[in-house]
Amino acid sequence: MRVNMAVRSQPLDDRLSKRNFDLLAKYIYDYSGIKMPQTKMTMLEGRLRRRLRVTGMSTFDGYCDYLFKQGGIEAESIFLIDAVTTNKTDFFREPKHFEYMVRTALPDILRNYPDRRLRVWSSACSTGAEPYTMAMVLSEHLAANAPERDYFVLATDLSTDVLQKAQRGVYPNELLQPVPSEMMRKYVMQASDKRRQEMRISPKLRSRVGFARLNLMDDSYPVGDPMHLIFCRNVLIYFDKPTQQHVLTRLCDNLLPGGYIFIGHSETVTGFDLPVKQVANTVFKRV
Repeated sequence: MRVNMAVRSQPLDDRLSKRNFDLLAKYIYDYSGIKMPQTKMTMLEGRLRRRLRVTGMSTFDGYCDYLFKQGGIEAESIFLIDAVTTNKTDFFREPKHFEYMVRTALPDILRNYPDRRLRVWSSACSTGAEPYTMAMVLSEHLAANAPERDYFVLATDLSTDVLQKAQRGVYPNELLQPVPSEMMRKYVMQASDKRRQEMRISPKLRSRVGFARLNLMDDSYPVGDPMHLIFCRNVLIYFDKPTQQHVLTRLCDNLLPGGYIFIGHSETVTGFDLPVKQVANTVFKRV
């Protein structure tokens, strides 16, 4: 079937059937590990209406037939996942993690790893607030304590849409309010046109962060050498227990002994067989 990419003007009053929801939910789970219970049917329907318009489909039945009966799922998979992923993000979100990073984790790593370059990973980076926060904290700490040392932040996400926004590094003024004033002065540029009410991360800081698409459901993560620090925060809550075990095991495989992994404050590793010990609230050290 050839998809008409022109936007159709007729209103879309079609509804997503339970059968189609079940097909989509199974594919989303198998592909990304994200659970889609029946309570999310209305949310999924609303988010997919734009895909119907973009592909020229007038009904959910037609869209799902294209996906599952006519082989369109491969072409649509990235757009489908982009439509259903949740991408809440804030600068300095869960600030106690960054306090622990400065107070304990970084001094420990600098003592025990004489490598010139520190490697850290934001494994579900959304639109970039987390990795840019990590980069600010690392820049400040190394400048004050180990100016001869260097670092690199890897930032990955499943959604291509949020990765494009993260690479631009442009944010509404209010989103950057949690950034301390001294860091704001060093690492954030004001828009020349004040009416735009937005700011941009400085080119120097952006150059320290590399963005790439990565699916945490994959059997291996092609991230290069093992990491000193990994953040995987507020993504495990979307997975069931087997998927959480899978993801955490793969993350630990890419963490150096003595390295640290941070998860969200509402998440837990209780009941999982992992090579880590808890050292603070939702902070774990590789053994």
